[in-house]
Amino acid sequence: MIVSHVRITAADDYLERRAAHRPAHLERIVELRKRGFVIGGGPSPDGKTADLVYRSPQAGDLLRLVEEDPYWTGGVWKAWHPTDFAQFLEPWELPPVVTDGSRAVIIVEGEAPDVEMASFVLIESRGAGRMAFGGFFPGGLTWALMRSAEPDSILADLADTGFWKPGTLTARPLLHVL
Repeated sequence: MIVSHVRITAADDYLERRAAHRPAHLERIVELRKRGFVIGGGPSPDGKTADLVYRSPQAGDLLRLVEEDPYWTGGVWKAWHPTDFAQFLEPWELPPVVTDGSRAVIIVEGEAPDVEMASFVLIESRGAGRMAFGGFFPGGLTWALMRSAEPDSILADLADTGFWKPGTLTARPLLHVL
C-alpha cells in the first residue's frame, strides 16, 4: 500500500461553497477511513488549506480518492499536491471524528538526516500518546501529526534529540477531524 500526504488548497470562496457539500464530504471521508483508504487529517484553522493522509493500493488510485470527493467536485478544493511517504508510522487507533474544531493539534515538519534514529523518536512519541501518526518522505523530510496545540514544547523536544537538522523544524496548526 502507498501512503500519501495530500496538501489541499481551498477555493477563495470556500466558505460559501462548503456548506452545500460538507455533509456528503464528511460521509464519504468517514466511509473511506472505515475501508482503510483515509488515515486522518483535517483543515487548517482558517480553512484555506487541509492536510489528509491517504492509503491506496496503486499510485493511480489517489487521483480518484481526491477528485471524487464532494469538496473537489463542488469546487471547495481548488488544488492538491501529493507526496508519498518513504516510511510511515500508522496510528495505534483511529480517533473519533470531531467536526466542531475542538481538537487542535500541530503538524511538525523538518529535515532528519538520520531517518533511522529520528524514527525511534517518533515511535516513542506515538507510544507516549504525543504523536497520532506521521513519517518520512524520501530525503528525510518529516511530517508528523502531534497531539498538542503547543508547538514550542514539541519542537524543543524533537530538536533536543539532535536527530533533526538544526533550524529546519517547524510547526503549524491543524484541526484534527479524523
